[in-house]
Amino acid sequence: MASPAGPACTLVIFGARGDLTKRLLVPAIYNLAHAGRLAKDFTILGVDHGQCDGPGLAKDLGDFLRQLASDKTSEFGIAKIDANVWNRLAAKIGYQIGDFEDPATYKRLAETLGADRSAIFYLAAAPRFFGEIVDQLGKAGLAREPKGGFRRVVIEKPFGDDLATAKALNRRILKSLPEPQIFRIDHFLGKETVRNIMATRFANGVFEPLWNRLHIDWVEITAAETVGVEDRGGYYDKAGALRDMVPNHLFQILAMIAMEPPNSFDPEAVRSEKSRVFEAIRHVRHDRALEDSARGQYRAGTVAGRHMPAYRASPGVDPKSDTETYVALKLEIDNWRWAGVPFYLRTGKALKARQTQAVIRAKAAPRTLFQVGRGERHSTPNSLVMRIQPNEGLTLLFDAKRPGPEELDLAEVSMDFRYADFFGAEPATGYETLLYDCMIGDQTLFKRGDDIEYAWAAVMPFLDAWKEGAPSFYDAGGEGPASAEKLMSRDGRAWRPLPS
Repeated sequence: MASPAGPACTLVIFGARGDLTKRLLVPAIYNLAHAGRLAKDFTILGVDHGQCDGPGLAKDLGDFLRQLASDKTSEFGIAKIDANVWNRLAAKIGYQIGDFEDPATYKRLAETLGADRSAIFYLAAAPRFFGEIVDQLGKAGLAREPKGGFRRVVIEKPFGDDLATAKALNRRILKSLPEPQIFRIDHFLGKETVRNIMATRFANGVFEPLWNRLHIDWVEITAAETVGVEDRGGYYDKAGALRDMVPNHLFQILAMIAMEPPNSFDPEAVRSEKSRVFEAIRHVRHDRALEDSARGQYRAGTVAGRHMPAYRASPGVDPKSDTETYVALKLEIDNWRWAGVPFYLRTGKALKARQTQAVIRAKAAPRTLFQVGRGERHSTPNSLVMRIQPNEGLTLLFDAKRPGPEELDLAEVSMDFRYADFFGAEPATGYETLLYDCMIGDQTLFKRGDDIEYAWAAVMPFLDAWKEGAPSFYDAGGEGPASAEKLMSRDGRAWRPLPS
C-alpha cells in the first residue's frame, strides 16, 4: 500500500549549496515528489553564505540531479528525470543568504516562515555549526511549534568527535529543543536492506530461533568504498575512518542484527532495544584495543582501472598524515544472546570494490557423517549474507551433495534474493524514508542521544590506544592492510572476500 503524502511544511536546509544537499537530499526529495509523497504545499528554503536566489539554486540543483541520473554507479542512478515532476518541485525552491552565526539570519527566517508554518530545519552544514544553529533557532523562537503543526530539527553526522564532545552537543541542543523535536539522522537506516534485517529476523520462524550464541559462530560487517577522500580531505584528515563510519553507520547495522525483539514497532520500543545493544558492547583495555584492531592508510594504486593517488597527496591532507583510511575492529557484546560471539567490523576507502554487507556465519555442523577412509569431505559452515549496497538483497550459502555415483561429496551452493528482481525497486539514496518519517514525526529510524553516547564510549578505547603508533599502508585497489587479515586469521577465521 502506498503511503499518503506527508503534511504541508517547509524544509529549511542550512548548507543548501553543499555536497550533501546536491548528492543526497535533493535526489531523495525528487524521489518523494515522483512517488506522490510530498504535500502540494511542500516548499524548500535554502540557507547558505553564498550569493544566489531561488531560481539560481533550483537551476544548479537540477543540473546536478540530471548529472547524477546519468551516472549508473551513483546511489540515485534512475533511468531519467521526469521534467514535469522536477519543474513543479523547482518552482517551490527559495533561497536566503545568511551567516549561520548571525541572529539577523534567523530573524529574517522567522519572518519568512511566519508563526503558523510547520517546518523541518535540516542541518546540512559543517558540524562545527550544529550547536550554534540550534541555539539561534531557540533564541529566535523558531523552535516553538505552532498549534496543530510542528517544528523539527534534523542533525547530520558526525555527532561529536568523541564521547566528551557528543555529550556536550547533546546537552547543548536539549537546552533549546525537547527530544521529540530532535532527529539525529543516519542515512544507512533508510536503506531497504538495513530495515529488512528486522523483517528477516522477526517475521521468519526459520531464523530467529537460531539467532544466538548457540548457533552463530561470528558476525562480519563490511562497508568498503572504491572512492578516496576526493574533496573531503580537510574534514577527513581530522576524522579518519573510525570516526567517519564506525560509531554511526556500522554500529546501526550491528544494532539491527544484535537487538532483542521489541515488544512493538513503536519508535521508543525499537530505539530502546538498540540502545541496550550499544550499552552492552564490551569496553576493552588499552592492550586489548591494540590487539583487537587494525588500521591502514592507502598508498597510490589502481582502482577500477583508474590511477588513485595516495591519501597523503589528496587536497587538504597533511603530507605526513597518520590518519587512518581503513579500520577493522573485533567487538564483543556482553549479554546472554551474544556472549562469546565476536563481531568483526571493517570499513575503508580506495578498496577494490564498493560493498556494504553483513555476514552471519553459522557454527559448523558435526562432521562425523562426512568422514571417510580417505579423509574428511568438503564441508563449510552456512552463511547468511545481507547485501546493503549495491545489489540489495540476501544470499543464503549452504552445502549440497555434488551430483554423481561417487561417495558423498559436498559443494557450497547459494539461494539468492535481490530486491530489484522481486520488487522492481527503484534506486534510492536512503534519505527518502527518513525525510518522510521526519515529516510524519516517526523517530523509529533516528538515533537517540544515549545511543550516540554509548557508541562513542565503545570506540573510545581504540581511539585512545591509537594515539601511539601509526597506521600501516595498503595499496589502493586492494582488500586493505595485512593487519586486518591477521585480526581474523588468529581466530581461525577469514573475511568474506570483496568481489573482483
